Amino acid sequence: MLIYKIFRRPEWDAFRAAGLTLGAPVDLADGFIHFSTAAQVAETAAKHFARESDLVLVALNPDRLGQDLRWEPSRGGQLFPHLYRPLRLDEVVWDKSLPLGASGHIFPEGLW
Repeated sequence: MLIYKIFRRPEWDAFRAAGLTLGAPVDLADGFIHFSTAAQVAETAAKHFARESDLVLVALNPDRLGQDLRWEPSRGGQLFPHLYRPLRLDEVVWDKSLPLGASGHIFPEGLW
């Protein structure tokens, strides 16, 4: 199982350059990095990135994130993965562009 993080292109570029990130402004404000499961990521994109087109979808193996990854209730009581430490670039399994199509974001094939 993989978990996912959506980055705006400048956030992704800064992460790649630095080799680690504390996340987006919402992550900094909340004190942890927000992730979604495959079942949650489309709703996350629609809710928080509805009109944004230059996005990057990043996949991570939750087992590699250790005890600082916690599953906590959020939208509608669903458990979402939250990381309570910086994310390292070497923890990223893959990254793919997440373009905006006419009816929403276009996710990579095989995600679900």
